[in-house]
Amino acid sequence: MRIPASLVGYRSFAATEHAVNLPDYPFTPNRFDRGNGLQLSYLDEGKGETVVMVHGNPTWSYYYRKLVLALRGEYRCIVPDHIGMGLSDKPDDSRYHYTLDSRIDDLDRLLAHLDVGQGVTLVVHDWGGLIGLNWALRHPQQVRRLIVLNTAGFTMPDGKTLPWQLALGRHTRLGALLIRGLNAFAGGAAWLAVKKPMSRAVRRAYLSPYNNWANRISTLRFVQDIPLSAADPAWASVAGLGAALSQFADRPALLCWGMGDFVFDHTCLRDFRRAWPQAEVHEYSDAGHYVLEDAADRIISAVQDFLRRHPLNR
Repeated sequence: MRIPASLVGYRSFAATEHAVNLPDYPFTPNRFDRGNGLQLSYLDEGKGETVVMVHGNPTWSYYYRKLVLALRGEYRCIVPDHIGMGLSDKPDDSRYHYTLDSRIDDLDRLLAHLDVGQGVTLVVHDWGGLIGLNWALRHPQQVRRLIVLNTAGFTMPDGKTLPWQLALGRHTRLGALLIRGLNAFAGGAAWLAVKKPMSRAVRRAYLSPYNNWANRISTLRFVQDIPLSAADPAWASVAGLGAALSQFADRPALLCWGMGDFVFDHTCLRDFRRAWPQAEVHEYSDAGHYVLEDAADRIISAVQDFLRRHPLNR
């Protein structure tokens, strides 16, 4: 798909003379005013039971494109781009507070606006786990099935340290300069988060929203928001989520994990399995953090089978 500049607003990546080529993304994004005049872009594809897909950093709704294409014939697929990401507006700090709680509030407002009802299947990846699952804690009666891909739902496990690549961006001016000046975070992820190299066109599609200093603000703010202690703004929401996740142990859950992920690794998967002992688990030894890139066909098949075996009318 080629996204025209008219679809994208404040500090948007498409505000150039040329449209951006997005392979396997034949969708027409929608716009939602999340407040303060800021427009959040989202996909709303298909009809049927609602499947909400929540991305992380530095991805955007493009990450879920193949899953949406596979499901939209039978399900309603809702996929937001967080503010500062993808096709959504990219304001500076004076217009938006780039914190986990703001992201949760945004998702809450969007899904209320879209009237998603009582039968939501929640799909999460990366920061999308902390955002989407915290939304689920606010609306547990609406969430009927859970699909989790390489994310976290807890504070940093004991004995685990922040990988140096993230620590550099979180703690140092040099790291911040690399992320905003050279697109090092999104650019590095396009190579390091997969085990099977992306095509040049797909890699460019992932990076296209973050084409200048202003448009890279959110990729940096997400890194700076990583909670390491109770003094950090996101800590309370993450710690509260970890303490409460077991309340979803009565829901069908599917965990699909790229075992080559050096951030959301086997320790994160272990913690989800402890919270949800009923969960169905698929491990992919040949997949990295972008597990839906490395193992798309296998995950799509697993998701379709999981949804069929756990109908909502049961």
